[in-house]
Amino acid sequence: MPVLDLTASSVDLTRAICDIPSVSGDEATLADAIFAAISPLDHLDVYRDGDTIVARTHLGRAQRVAIAGHIDTVPINANLPTRDIKIDGESYLWGRGTVDMKGGTAVQLKLAAELVDPRVDITWLWYDNEEVASDLNGLTRLARTRPDLFAADFAILGEPSNGQVEGGCNGTLRAVARTRGVRAHSARSWMGENAIHGAAPILARLAEYRPREIDVDGLVYREGLNAVRISGGVAGNVIPDLCEVEVNFRFAPSRSVADAEAHIRRVLDGFDVEIVDAAAGARPGLDAPLAQEFLAAVGAEARPKYGWTDVARFSALGVPAVNYGPGDPILAHHDEERVPFAQIEDVERSLRAWLNGR
Repeated sequence: MPVLDLTASSVDLTRAICDIPSVSGDEATLADAIFAAISPLDHLDVYRDGDTIVARTHLGRAQRVAIAGHIDTVPINANLPTRDIKIDGESYLWGRGTVDMKGGTAVQLKLAAELVDPRVDITWLWYDNEEVASDLNGLTRLARTRPDLFAADFAILGEPSNGQVEGGCNGTLRAVARTRGVRAHSARSWMGENAIHGAAPILARLAEYRPREIDVDGLVYREGLNAVRISGGVAGNVIPDLCEVEVNFRFAPSRSVADAEAHIRRVLDGFDVEIVDAAAGARPGLDAPLAQEFLAAVGAEARPKYGWTDVARFSALGVPAVNYGPGDPILAHHDEERVPFAQIEDVERSLRAWLNGR
């Protein structure tokens, strides 16, 4: 089993955990290494549920902060092991997971080991299956079996945010719109009805759709509605009788999942639409006193989070939450995923100072 040295620099620790492949569903090796590194620390109570690990201080502080990071990545595409590169004289760590989000997770692991006397009690959560369907997510499972572990006055998710604070997040919904036809030999196509051709109006509506920008508690969220997959066809000489267009709707946190579903059904009115996955967004939560303290401490101006993140899980449980981590979100899942050394170090320094109260 790989051994993690939590006394190493946050950059070296990022490199170490990235070099342990942990594509969603295959996180056990990394989870084992994290559990082995964290368990001996006397100042933390450690709990494990599958490949999700929770470590908590119990210092009797007046406030508790939850700090979370996922340990899985999207599939590797010839971008591991990591390597050091330079761009315009700046040092970067390149490779799968460096941005999304093992740089943030490495900072959390290092601080969890180091901060034995923070000014607030801390719940650290490292969890599996964030990059796949929400019902597989380690926090989904934990919220069902141990909701008490989410108790906090404020939460920070280490998702990549370029070292800035991103409040809340958009919701996300996936739907499948289907068209049906009649099979026939393609040499006698007039005997059938082409389901793929029937999907043309769906694509036209999506191409013509103009997303809204919506102000939610002072942050402006941009929505989006897009086809992300299309499938159909039987054989090279058969008129297809079924076509499926998968659609992804990113919606502002002012909408509920029910509102989002109603909206997508209006846009695709007249078609067979099945909702296959949905997760509510999260309002910014920046009015919480600890959130205001955190913003002031890191010297950041809050921005909206356009993607969905697990801040929504905390928000649903009444815990205001923000995203704060190293890495440019534009490079998340990119084959050229890379994070500046300096950004990892800056996030570590800012989090340590705030949690120590200085």
